[in-house]
Amino acid sequence: MLTGTAHSAAKTILVLGDSISAEYGLVRGQGWVKLLENKLETNGHTFKVFNASISGETTIGGKSRIQDLLNKHQPQIVIIELGGNDALRGLSLQASRENLLYIVSSAKKANAKVLLTGIQIPPNYGPDYSKSFAAMFKSISKDEKVPLVPFIFEGFADQPAMFQADRIHPTAQAQPIMLGNVWPLLSPLLK
Repeated sequence: MLTGTAHSAAKTILVLGDSISAEYGLVRGQGWVKLLENKLETNGHTFKVFNASISGETTIGGKSRIQDLLNKHQPQIVIIELGGNDALRGLSLQASRENLLYIVSSAKKANAKVLLTGIQIPPNYGPDYSKSFAAMFKSISKDEKVPLVPFIFEGFADQPAMFQADRIHPTAQAQPIMLGNVWPLLSPLLK
């Protein structure tokens, strides 16, 4: 028989992301998702964190994996950190939007709360595309009534020393800042 404690111990946060959440170029355990797991434990939360992030993942990959992940982990919260690779590969904004909407609606149908994280792309993609890309996340957040971290790199995006040599992936020193950007929007969902 499950006690209240055993049941609450089974609560799960699923992180569906790309290399930004998959600790690309970092020593294992340094990424913002692992830091989140540590913070939850330190603050007495009983959530387990399952990091389903894959380097190179696009929204279509997330769309193809979401249902199996929901079935397997039955998360109470899903954090979606996808979209950057879509832009890097020049995928259509409409397709990215539809894929993200599918992921969000699938999570909501599974009775999970959703937190969407946005990314911004460099202006060399053209100001219209860059602006439309950022607006896509805001629009999904508003339409689906889910909280949004507008820019996961907020607070360090203009600091080259906070990025690895590829100038795309944050260093270990940037990971606590990323968690700091996520936490204020995630925290209310833990209740």
